[in-house]
Amino acid sequence: MPSSHPADEFRFQDAQEDEKQKKRAPWGVMALVLLTGLALIRNGSGEFDVGPPQPASAAAADHTPEASADAPAPLIFSPAERIRIKGIQVDAPVIPVGLDPEGWVDAPPPEDPNLAGWFTGAVSPGEKGTAVIVGHVDNQQGPAVFYGLGSLEKGNHVEVRRKDKKTAIFEIYGIEVFDKENFPGKRVYGNSGTPELRVITCGGGFTEQSGYDGNVVAFARLTAVR
Repeated sequence: MPSSHPADEFRFQDAQEDEKQKKRAPWGVMALVLLTGLALIRNGSGEFDVGPPQPASAAAADHTPEASADAPAPLIFSPAERIRIKGIQVDAPVIPVGLDPEGWVDAPPPEDPNLAGWFTGAVSPGEKGTAVIVGHVDNQQGPAVFYGLGSLEKGNHVEVRRKDKKTAIFEIYGIEVFDKENFPGKRVYGNSGTPELRVITCGGGFTEQSGYDGNVVAFARLTAVR
């Protein structure tokens, strides 16, 4: 797998133009992982009789919603510790993930199916900007933490407990699957100026040669803090 892809990097950097001065900004590398298809879930097997659910067309995000008048103020930085998504029975610890020795975004260890990763190159969940949490769709033993991600609907909630003991609650406003060869970096990672969250796993079709050919992405915005 090549370590660079100028066209994809340019497309992503254009989406993040207003974030150039942020100290946590190895975004180009993360975009390349998703855009060129080095699967977040390298060991996803895709070998089960029933594959993971895929988002319905009606769940697509129409646009990035504007913050409502009663939206909570953005939080300060604090690492993510746990993610809960009641709609798909997810209650999993979150570990920080960065870059592996080859310069790609690392994924949580595939041996533990109930584990998610918060990408430390992005903001923390609840901060102004777009936070990113990734997880496996499956492994050799069966479904993993985000197997059911594609079945979520608009209005479902994602709760992320942070190290400061605050829980950031996000409401999903879109859930889509994107072909990794045409991954819309600007849509997924663009900063709307408000606290947002993306939850990402593998999805789409599967072949033994290439693995999953897409990524399922849940788009969500901060609606409450407790």
